[in-house]
Amino acid sequence: MASGIAATKAELAKLKSILSRAKNIVVLTGAGISAESGIPTFRGPGGFWRTYRSQDLASVGAFKRNPSLVWEFYHYRRELVLNKQPNKAHIALAEAEKRLMEMGRRLTVITQNIDGLHQRAGSKEVVELHGSLYKTLCLKCHTMDTNYDSPICPSLQGRGDPITEGSQKDIPLEDLPRCKNNNCKGLLRPYIVWFGENLHEDTLSRADYELDLCDACLIVGTSSVVYPAAMYAPTLAARGIPVAEFNLESTAATHLFKFHFEGPCTETIPEVLKDIYDPLNM
Repeated sequence: MASGIAATKAELAKLKSILSRAKNIVVLTGAGISAESGIPTFRGPGGFWRTYRSQDLASVGAFKRNPSLVWEFYHYRRELVLNKQPNKAHIALAEAEKRLMEMGRRLTVITQNIDGLHQRAGSKEVVELHGSLYKTLCLKCHTMDTNYDSPICPSLQGRGDPITEGSQKDIPLEDLPRCKNNNCKGLLRPYIVWFGENLHEDTLSRADYELDLCDACLIVGTSSVVYPAAMYAPTLAARGIPVAEFNLESTAATHLFKFHFEGPCTETIPEVLKDIYDPLNM
């Protein structure tokens, strides 16, 4: 583990050497990487929208009880994220993926985030474990679609303000987001894995495929407590795959990994990825 400036530099050099030789790098990201773009996590103290925690609204039951309220919450989050920008860590990962691909090597992001900032930064190989704010699922024809409309439907214009609790009537069901596939007009829900739901099988299969190929792993901005993602890095480490954790502080899993670096990921990630595609480093 890194301890002190000199030790940190030595550990960084070791990690760079490993990444310079790696053929299939997997990067596991969580809320911490997006927090540096100003995106709230809705977890822990202060993580409320109006009087609700995210788990109060992110469930099938909540959607059945009050789809208007749930759509207001997700509309607020969609609009908030659209006004944020990918940060230096997102951009460094996207650039590394592009440069490595040109060399016949791969970098894949497996993210717990639903904000789409990796894609907006330019990353192509992204596995979204928990879905996306900008994807919808039709409850009638089951079509999944990508939607960046702002707002997603006219009735949500001006809605979702966190401080307007109880000041507006519910949006009529027929005016909530509707499917445009072949004039289906079925009610849409956010394409997000809600509490009580299983991760999508195709997503899990893709993640397992990338983890099987992985020969170096970075963990960025996640406390490694949400399953199944919490087991990905420890499982890799147990296989002897070099794993490097980047976080603001140690986590419960830190002792399992070969490397641990503390600090803002907007500083650490660009630094560790710099020059790993230079043949002179191999």
